[in-house]
Amino acid sequence: MRPFAEMDEMFEHFDHPLGEFEKGDWMPAVDIEEDDKSYMVRAELPGVHKDDVHVTIENNVLTIKGEKKVEIEDTKRHRMERSYGSFVRSFTLPQTVKTTNIKAEFVDGVLSLTITKV
Repeated sequence: MRPFAEMDEMFEHFDHPLGEFEKGDWMPAVDIEEDDKSYMVRAELPGVHKDDVHVTIENNVLTIKGEKKVEIEDTKRHRMERSYGSFVRSFTLPQTVKTTNIKAEFVDGVLSLTITKV
């Protein structure tokens, strides 16, 4: 008997994108944690304006999508190492969450989502 089998299975599927076609030009780093009351999802989005980030939940799939725009386009570039473009991250949520009760904050380039457990 594996007492944490359901939890293990949930995390195996937590970070599977919804197909290759949804991958963007760059992929922000995401941390997922939980405590006894909620799941916390934190996405590093440096250089992304909060108006360019959209969070949706459909059929228990949390999707974070947006765009990191090029800051200055009128210059002659000598070197460009930073990534720009659109991104999509999707995560299958466990059935034990209230998808209608999500708290979102965007501070210092980090999107923090708190999703309450049932």
